[in-house]
Amino acid sequence: MQKEKVKKARQRRNWRSRRKVFGTPDRPRLVVFRSSRHIYAQIIDDLAGVTLASASTRAKAMQDGISYGGNQEAAKSVGTAIAKQAGDVGIKAACFDRNGYRYHGRVKALADAAREAGLAL
Repeated sequence: MQKEKVKKARQRRNWRSRRKVFGTPDRPRLVVFRSSRHIYAQIIDDLAGVTLASASTRAKAMQDGISYGGNQEAAKSVGTAIAKQAGDVGIKAACFDRNGYRYHGRVKALADAAREAGLAL
């Protein structure tokens, strides 16, 4: 029962932030999803409804460099990977969508690593 309350509260926070954040072809949306064991990031163009790039700790390429996907080191590696993929597609800037999560810990580590890798958030 408690798990459902936490999930619903995050969903309400997500709806509040999604009213303001919208991805365009010029500046798509960088979405973060965080589970207890992994972290995922996608770059989405909301006008076309297309995912332009994605990275996660579950990807085969990421499995070699990390031992556990639920810590800040893994989030940093996902942040650099998503920024690299965005650069390959030709994206220089994105809107950051924290997806209802608080901006600290793994979410902040991912965003900071993406910024350091050259993606403007």
